[in-house]
Amino acid sequence: MSRKRANKKPARVRSDKAAPTPMERGGGDVASHRGDARQGVLWVTVDEDNEGQRVDNFLLAQLRGVPKSIIYRMVRKGEVRVNKGRVRPDTRLKAGDQVRIPPVIRKEKPEQVAPGSRVQGVVEAAILFENEQMLVVNKPSGIAVHGGSGLSFGLIEVLRSARPSARFLELVHRLDRDTSGLVMVAKKRSALRYLQDELRQNRIRKHYHALVAGDWPASVDRVDAPLLRYEMPNGERRVKVDQSGKVSLTAFRCLYRYQGYSLVEASPITGRTHQIRVHSAWAGHPVAGDDKYMDDVSLKAFRAIGGQRLMLHARTLEFTLPASDESMRLEAPYDDAFSDMLGKLSGRLKGTVR
Repeated sequence: MSRKRANKKPARVRSDKAAPTPMERGGGDVASHRGDARQGVLWVTVDEDNEGQRVDNFLLAQLRGVPKSIIYRMVRKGEVRVNKGRVRPDTRLKAGDQVRIPPVIRKEKPEQVAPGSRVQGVVEAAILFENEQMLVVNKPSGIAVHGGSGLSFGLIEVLRSARPSARFLELVHRLDRDTSGLVMVAKKRSALRYLQDELRQNRIRKHYHALVAGDWPASVDRVDAPLLRYEMPNGERRVKVDQSGKVSLTAFRCLYRYQGYSLVEASPITGRTHQIRVHSAWAGHPVAGDDKYMDDVSLKAFRAIGGQRLMLHARTLEFTLPASDESMRLEAPYDDAFSDMLGKLSGRLKGTVR
């Protein structure tokens, strides 16, 4: 069972009313361009959730958007103080430490398109689990986990927009834009550290369901093939099997065989970009609807029977909750497009394997 923890007070931030330094009086970096924003000196009290964090990482979180070079220069010049003393970038903070953050100029970002109430409602309704430490979302296909690369926003931006009072929301891991299913989001920095360490130690088990082309052979229960990331001439990111790539291993289990397709469970042992998609294709059975790794003839045949999406779904997560000894197993239902396709193929079912 989960152990309840006492509510922690949020980090306290106050303006420094002490006599201004030459920089604070206007010397040095002074905002002189429209679109620049300048803050005064801040004193921030480190809370228990940030205990053990390096000074440089703490500042990067406090001063989002400020270049690393400026932050390291402030530390080097002694403008950043902890308990009124000079520090190094790798100094570890303790709960209760008082961190002085000097005046800094931030470039104000151009106004971004905010996620609308409809998409906020869709994402909030897709939350399958939540407690004080984390939440887990059944991410819809077609929504990226974060903005960028021409996208105004992704899953994490939608959550932050829907929860403006949340102090901390960060992705624990990622899913491809067109892959649906379970995504973990940390609500505390300590939970983020814990869950990412669990991932590195392979103590979090992830199982995907994929509809692949052809009859998946019972003899193929794993694919052990190194993966190398590369870019296409147009800048598109791709991955291929290459001996110079990183060690990559996926376990496979066939669940059902249909005429022309198989439903498999894919469990990545390593966590490489596009790992399941590339390993499936390399085994001769690409994921249905994959416009990156499925050949054109097979993709056209899948579209002809009504295929609308990449048929890859992060189905199950098995993990231990942060701050407790409770084991969790979550299972995400398919969306309508995935379910409808399996329904169409059910009349062509050749056999149940599992």
